[in-house]
Order: sequence, then C-alpha cells, then structure tokens
Amino acid sequence: MKKILILSANPTNTNQLRLNEEVREIQAGLERSKSRDEFEIIAKLAVRTDDLRRALLDREPQIVHFCGHGAGDEGLALEDNAGQMQLVNTESLARLFKLFKDKIECVLLNACYSEVQAEAIYQHINCVIGMNQALGDRAAIKFAVGFYDALGAGRSYEDAYEFGCSAIDIESIPEYSTPVLKIRNAVEDRQRIQAVPVFLENPEGQVPLDSQFYVERPPIEADCYETILQPGALIRIKAPRQMGKTSLMSRILSHASQKGYQTASLNFQLADAEFLDSLEQFLQWFCASITNELNLPDKLGDYWKGVLGSNNKCTNYFQRYLLPTINAPIVLGLDEVDEVFKHIQLAQQFFGLLRAWHERSKNEAVWKNLRLLIVHSKEVYIPLNINQSPFNVGLPIELPDLNQIQVLDLVKRHGINWSDSQVQELRKLVDGHPYLVRVALYEIARGRITLPKLQQIAATEEGPYSDHLRRHWLNLQTDAELLDAIKQVVTADCAVDVGAEEAFKLRSMGLVKFQGNDVIPLCDLYRQYFCDRLGIN
Repeated sequence: MKKILILSANPTNTNQLRLNEEVREIQAGLERSKSRDEFEIIAKLAVRTDDLRRALLDREPQIVHFCGHGAGDEGLALEDNAGQMQLVNTESLARLFKLFKDKIECVLLNACYSEVQAEAIYQHINCVIGMNQALGDRAAIKFAVGFYDALGAGRSYEDAYEFGCSAIDIESIPEYSTPVLKIRNAVEDRQRIQAVPVFLENPEGQVPLDSQFYVERPPIEADCYETILQPGALIRIKAPRQMGKTSLMSRILSHASQKGYQTASLNFQLADAEFLDSLEQFLQWFCASITNELNLPDKLGDYWKGVLGSNNKCTNYFQRYLLPTINAPIVLGLDEVDEVFKHIQLAQQFFGLLRAWHERSKNEAVWKNLRLLIVHSKEVYIPLNINQSPFNVGLPIELPDLNQIQVLDLVKRHGINWSDSQVQELRKLVDGHPYLVRVALYEIARGRITLPKLQQIAATEEGPYSDHLRRHWLNLQTDAELLDAIKQVVTADCAVDVGAEEAFKLRSMGLVKFQGNDVIPLCDLYRQYFCDRLGIN
C-alpha cells in the first residue's frame, strides 16, 4: 500500500484557498477508483515546519502532496505557531527531502511558483511536480483530481501528470501548461550524475540557444515568454555585465519567433560615434538597422523628408512602413542601451520616443504589434520626465545571481561530481555570478585546475579571472569617488553605506550586493583582489 501524505497550509495573513475542497476531492476520487485498496491518504492541515519533518519521519510516505501558497525563490509558505505565514527556503526543503530519497517516489507541489522548489527537490527525488507561475483554485483542484484519478486507475506518475494537465484543459482553464513535471528512473539518475558533457563551451558572450549550460532562473523566463505575447508589451532587463542579459533576450526573441512573430535585435555598441552626435543621424541609423534585420527594402528616402522633426519622421517610418508591411507582431530586442545614456540630449529624445510608442499601443491597433525588449546594465541617471521614460513601465526584470541549487545543477552539467560543501566553497569564492561560476567549472571540467588551486590563485594574474578583474580595476580608477567607495566596502567587516549613487553604480558593475541600503562585496574574489590592488592587508 502506498501512503499519500497531503500537507496543507493556508496562513491567516494570506489569501484563503479552497484547500479542504482539494483534499476532499482527492479522497473521493481514490475511494471510487479500482485501486482504492492500494492507497492510504494521510492529511495534515495547518502544517508547521515541525509538522512537516515529523510527518515524513512518522508516516514514511511514498507520495507527498503539498497544497498552499508558494513564493518562488523565497520558498513555500507554512504556518508558525500563531497561524501566520512562515516561509521555508528552497535549500532547506531540498536538504530535508534528501533524507527521504530512498522512501519518497513522488512529490507534488500544488502551489504558485513552486517550480523553484521542485527543481531543488528533484536533485534527490525521481519524480517532482511544481508550478511555473501562479495557479488559481480551480486549476489546482482540477489538476489534483486528474492526477489521482489516473493513479487510482493504475497509471504511472508520468501518465497521471498528463491526466492532471488534461483535466485543467478540458475545463477551458488557461493554466493547463502551468504544472511542470520532472521525472527520471534510477538508471537515468546514475547516468545523469556520471555523464561528462561531450563538448564544453568556452564561457564567453551569449550562451547559445541550444546550449546545455544555460540555467533558467524561474519564474523569470516564464514571465517574459508570457509577457512578450501581449499587445504593446515592453520588457526591460537590467543586470551587471556577464549576468546573462543577452542570453535571456535571445531566448525571448526565439520564443516569439516560434509563435510566428517577426524579430529584430540591435546592439547599440555597434553604433558608430558619428551617429551618436546627432538625433537625426541616430534615428536614421536605428530605422535602417531595424529594416535590415527584418529583411525589408530600405525606404528611408521616402519617409525622411519634409519639415517634420526627426522623432515624427522615425514614428512615421514605423507606423506607415515597417508595421503595416510586416502586418504581424514585431519584437525589437534593444541590447546595450547604456551606450545611449552617455549622450543626455539624445537619450532624452530617444527614450521619450520609445515611451510614446508604448503609450500609443494601448489604443492604436497598428502599434499593438510592436513589442520592445530593452536591455541595460547601468542605473538610469539621465534626467527623464516620469511620463516620458520607458524605464518605469512594462515588466521589469533584474537578473539575480544563481542560487545554491542552480549552481549545483550547473556543476552536474559539467560532469563534475561534487559534495554540497564543495559547491558552497565555490559560491563563497564567486557567489552565484553566472560568468564567474562557468569559468571555474569550465577550467575544472577540462582538468586544468582543481578547486583548492582555484581558491589559491583566483584573485591573482595567474588565475582565470585576470582579464575580468583588470577591466573592473581600470574602470574604478577613472572615478575617484567609486574607488573610495570600493575601498570602504572591501575593508569593512560588515555592510557599509557608501551613498546611494555610488552603491548603485557599484552594483551596476556587479561588484557588490545590497543588504538593506548598505552594501557588501559580491564575493571573496572581489574582496581579495581589490584589497591587494589597494595595498590593504
């Protein structure tokens, strides 16, 4: 007999869910199934952290079903002794389930944004289901009913997952693609851990679309894929250099292309200096570049004449030529727009134009087909009218560092079999910075260096980060205030206040992370390197 442990939590300070109905429907479905004698249901309500641990120990279930609230990277919501919400973080959950990897066959997390926890638990449990976005009550209940109806009919976990998704879809509920299944058998698990990639990619620049080394950071990708399909969508992606902004942009463009949209990407670092000195020339270069990306004939000569200003000519070129000619959604990926920040008057006009187009998309059919992806590293310090800025509308995406589970996943993708403590040692050295992590794993997987040797030489010219570190050092030396700020940060034993502007600039460079309003070095690598360069013991 398989034991199904149903854990529910609906803290009093959260939205009230129909959890009792979900539990009742699961019980009723299994009771009428042909295999009802093969399952025992154990329901635990208002679950606290101690209840979770004790239930797993005492009941030794084969299936664990959680219904309640999820908070993405922040964890799952259980209850404290007062019935208030207590978030349990992802790493703690994964560590707990690891202790039951020989007992538990399947974990179903029927909670919003629980794919993060599902991925973590999947490192130890062979079948885990989570949700890649928010999930309404109706969808959650229908999925559970479909899943357990199939199990009661003797179907596999994989089939039960498909029946659960079908149960949502057949009711015309749009969330049928929200549940995500992660499953393998024992043989596949051994192969996954032991496998060495056939080809190790040099970790530089954009991660190719077909790369096995791109690690998703849920729910970011799912949110972007959903948003870009909305009329007049605007997504702005901000993160320091080498954090994966362009790689994410290329995946959003690829997703849009698969949906039949036209796409064009433009890197503003490719704009010659002469185009950045004049709004007229810049907008002509912009229109010509987009036209070329869309494989259309250049018709600037037809639209760039008369007494109208440059902004109006550019708008007419899109409104009367590009958008009607394509007659389908067009997604523009605008990368490295930081280059425009350096030219204040040009930036004010250009970004005001993008905002105006976005506003027109709310009412004018032709503009609804224009979707914008704006990618930048730096904080926007240029003076922009709040009603003329594209940086306070749309979907904001700030790429986070990789967490412990994501780094562990990347370690395994490189064919490296490490303990949790070794992963923690790497994170202490370089935090979860995607580029720094990949450089370390690339060199270790090739047999060029060991983790202890990397720890010894990482902050020196002998190490694999020398070019990366030298670039940061040269940039800091051009700004006396930033140089003084980084000195304060790396010499302090705790987080320090270096002023809002300096803190945001250092974060834009990827050198620090915030703790409240104060900052600390992103990782030991930067502390060691800058202390050495500044002559600090």
